[in-house]
Amino acid sequence: MTATAQQERAALAEVFHLMGDPSRLSILMTVLEGARPVAEIAAATGLSASLVSHHLRLLRAGRLVRAERRGKQVFYTVDDAHIRSVLTDMAEHVAEPAPAGRVPRAKAKTAARA
Repeated sequence: MTATAQQERAALAEVFHLMGDPSRLSILMTVLEGARPVAEIAAATGLSASLVSHHLRLLRAGRLVRAERRGKQVFYTVDDAHIRSVLTDMAEHVAEPAPAGRVPRAKAKTAARA
């Protein structure tokens, strides 16, 4: 594997790591609905405004969200169509019923930990 391919995989792993945190995922799903300021994101997710701001800083650094200033407020939304597609596709995938004969996701996760 080339050094460039290794760097790309490491960057991809970091993106999935960022999305893997339940609080950050909740923030991403909230801003997927449209641009929102920190206070609205905090109210929608049940997180404190300071924690939302902290997570948004990480999500911006990972290029998962972008900020847009409107007057005195900053609104956040998903960065681009790629991020929107990944989030909506995975949400649809998780909502699908398990095919016959397959272990449901929650049981598979529990079995993997054993």
